[in-house]
Amino acid sequence: MADIRQQIIDLVADITDEPDVANEPDLDLFEEEILDSMAAIELLVAIKDEFGVSIAPTELERSEMNTLNKIVARVSERL
Repeated sequence: MADIRQQIIDLVADITDEPDVANEPDLDLFEEEILDSMAAIELLVAIKDEFGVSIAPTELERSEMNTLNKIVARVSERL
């Protein structure tokens, strides 16, 4: 799980250009304008490429993937 977490942190940091995103894993990434719709799609594509986990943008509510902890949980559930 720690490896998955770090890989997701790295993906989010790369996509958002926010290297310190891991410091607050429960921060609402959309509310803080770290992620927007386009970056979220980019993240879902990166998750599919990295983990083989496909999550359609319409499959989950934004509130189910709006923090690092929630993103890690959703990906872990599908592995």
